Amino acid sequence: MSNGYHGKVLKIDLSEETQEEIEIAEENYKKYFAGSGLAGWILNTEFDPDLSPLSEEVPLMFMAGMLTGTRVPTACKVSVVGKSPLTGIWAESTVGGFFGSQLKKTGYDGLILTGKASNPVSLLIDEDEVEIKNAEDLWGEDVYATEKKIKEENGKEFEVASLGPAGENQALIAGIMIGGRETRAAGRCGMGALMGSKNVKAVAVTGDKKPTLYDKDGLNDHLKQFIPELQDKAEGLTNFGTAGGVMGVEANGDLPIKNWTLGSWVEGAEKISGQNLDETGLVTGHYSCYACPIRCGKDVEVRVGPYEGEEGHGPEYETCAAFGSMVLNDDPEYLCAANDLCNRYGLDTISTGNAVAMAIESFQKGLITEEDTGGLKLDWGDGEAVLELIEKIAAREDIGDVLAKGVKRAAEELGGIAEEFAVHTKGLSYAFHDPRAFTSMAGNYATANRGACHLEALSYFAESGTYPPENFGFEKEIDPHHHENKGELTAVIQNFMNLFNALGLCKFLIQGEVTTEDFTDWVNLVTGWDFDVDDIFETGERLHNMKRMYNVKQGISRKDDQLAPRLLSHDRETGRSGGNLPHLGRILNDYYKERGWSQEGIPEKEKLESLGLEYLAE
Repeated sequence: MSNGYHGKVLKIDLSEETQEEIEIAEENYKKYFAGSGLAGWILNTEFDPDLSPLSEEVPLMFMAGMLTGTRVPTACKVSVVGKSPLTGIWAESTVGGFFGSQLKKTGYDGLILTGKASNPVSLLIDEDEVEIKNAEDLWGEDVYATEKKIKEENGKEFEVASLGPAGENQALIAGIMIGGRETRAAGRCGMGALMGSKNVKAVAVTGDKKPTLYDKDGLNDHLKQFIPELQDKAEGLTNFGTAGGVMGVEANGDLPIKNWTLGSWVEGAEKISGQNLDETGLVTGHYSCYACPIRCGKDVEVRVGPYEGEEGHGPEYETCAAFGSMVLNDDPEYLCAANDLCNRYGLDTISTGNAVAMAIESFQKGLITEEDTGGLKLDWGDGEAVLELIEKIAAREDIGDVLAKGVKRAAEELGGIAEEFAVHTKGLSYAFHDPRAFTSMAGNYATANRGACHLEALSYFAESGTYPPENFGFEKEIDPHHHENKGELTAVIQNFMNLFNALGLCKFLIQGEVTTEDFTDWVNLVTGWDFDVDDIFETGERLHNMKRMYNVKQGISRKDDQLAPRLLSHDRETGRSGGNLPHLGRILNDYYKERGWSQEGIPEKEKLESLGLEYLAE
């Protein structure tokens, strides 16, 4: 064992029911860290990039971050990596909770699943003991029931990653859910469909092999100063969770409304905000992920729908937009119920919310009818209809079977002008931050490696002044509504954000104004390495280019680095971003230049060689 990591991953062939320990050299941790970085290196070098996403040979990887399981604040993350069944390109879905730290305690830094089980199974990993257990009794159960049964039968110490019915049915917008009622989701890219295709209902992990630290006292000294500052600056997250940001996002012209068509929704935003959830008594408790002093997780009471009277995880900001502003539902009770259904059934709330909004608009425009929906009428603001549609998507019933494929494929099947209502890039629905409000997000959405992902940059934090860009080394002036310097900003902050998933850290550390110097100190204090800030930042650049090259092998280039027409050329008209449209062409030109890529969006050979990625240029 090395300090901070174990130096090995576990590979399980589900078809043959065999397992293998794979040793990873220290030089590869220094080059890629762990998490999605190490997974990306393995995916690029050990597996055929031309395989169909749901073929048995395609791997499903759970990779803990390099600092996951240590005392570093928020060091809880695990990255779920593979080839996306939804988009056909790079898939990376990173999730918190306690699964990542417990995976690390097994003595492995990650888990690679290949093949396909002959019947539904769950995997139980207790350090060196691995059991592939028949799970036919769990098949059909929701996420909450699955976690409860596994812990009752095998021990409360196990942390569980599981599928709901949506993943079993291989809905392409299904996620992998961590924990039970206090759910965290590896929601994006359809990784639940990949896990379901392998007949794996759940993965449960436990152990006692906690990673060692090179300089425990030095790390403690650093954290004594950093943690109180983080708690102070992230007080809003602690009090109201991410849903507490809804009203501020709306005020900035950043909140998507009525399937991305309207400019402002002031009263509605207030009703679906975390502050109102708290005031109306829907919030019943607070919780945190492993090693997190922020405690942004919220428990809520479900007051309507099929699980009325139950408790579950409270809606995050993205879910408030998905089943609030996107569908003009201002009833927080239906918002909480919709979130709870998605968690139970194992659906990504971002992709599901976009699909539901597209379905309502298509219904209103006559592209789909009650014959398609099984008699369900779809109208804006109808919370009950939203709940019924979520159930249909999870079950792949009626129009739900079409929507379960994601908005891109759904629009292609619906035909007509449905593609105008399908807001995606590279097949992945947009997270709920509008590039017409902060135009650096146009560059990010167009070039993010998994599709329309806000987390690959979070540059709206920098443009809004919430997170000073000089914290990651960017000194140029930026105007939210102009294109100047936005390509450079996008590239620089993407490099920084790539580090979070590889290290296993939550991106809400930026609320505490974390810096690259902090990252450098944590890496060195945990591992005993001698990295400087330039080394750290170069690693982030290496990871972004490596993931891009995986996509280049799938045929991705500038032609795919686009925005949905609705976000590129439709004016919101009202609200703070009314009248503003992103100049994507100029942003991309500057972005490619900053990256050292061709104007077709392909990393140049010299750039790859400078990052030690020459093997990807062959």
